[in-house]
Amino acid sequence: MNRAPLVFLKLGGALLTHKDQSASPRSAELRRLVGEIAPAWRERSIRLVLGHGSGSFAHVAAQRSGFLERPDDPLAFAQVAAAARDLSALVVRALLDEDLPALMLPGGLLAAGEDGAAVDLRTELVAGALARGLLPVTYGDAAPRRGLGGGIVSTEPLLAALALALRPARLILATDVDGVYADGPPTVERAQTRPIPRIVAADWPALAPRLGAARPGVVDVTGGMASKVRQMLDLAAALPQLEIRILSGLRPGAVAAALVGDPTAGGTVIAAG
Repeated sequence: MNRAPLVFLKLGGALLTHKDQSASPRSAELRRLVGEIAPAWRERSIRLVLGHGSGSFAHVAAQRSGFLERPDDPLAFAQVAAAARDLSALVVRALLDEDLPALMLPGGLLAAGEDGAAVDLRTELVAGALARGLLPVTYGDAAPRRGLGGGIVSTEPLLAALALALRPARLILATDVDGVYADGPPTVERAQTRPIPRIVAADWPALAPRLGAARPGVVDVTGGMASKVRQMLDLAAALPQLEIRILSGLRPGAVAAALVGDPTAGGTVIAAG
């Protein structure tokens, strides 16, 4: 049995899609990222659970269908779920094309949603896939609520809930910016801006008001960077030994380095203290 470290990797929706265009994948970036994942898998350096955002697929579908305002509408639920699945099919196909045994496990199958958290988790589906040598792929999705209706279960809460059960060694959030920036990512005028290298719980009260949600012109129904950092700080408090890193998947080699625990991967480390 492969006892290599278990790693969770999230590929953000902004990394995989043009988030200002409906259902618009960044196909070249997806292929390059899969190319960075493949060596660590083939060398049996890691076991991997891959999560991904839904970008301009499900985020736009949620907005257009009115799902957030009408979570009891079955048609809106189905439209969001179908859009999320469409992107995941592209991710799984790219992995299979590199001979990686990807298995799609929709977020709405793995968990229900409640107040932004993933609950009623079916951890056994992921654990069983790993035991069989598969590479589980999950994603932010339309999911049932406890009781009637539905909502969005985002990828970060889903991976956080799985992490509490499966105890990975590392959790990497790869997005289109190179970590967490106190006053927003670099612009032409602020080209020398650098990400915060490390964030701990004590930093949160001062940092929170400075972190924006989604950037102008981008549809994001899950809260943007501030939500990600808050969720990861909570997870770091529960699992102090977990290495959590937010970095840019657009920087060649960053994901490959982070997967195997190379500290030169860069980005922002999230820690309990």
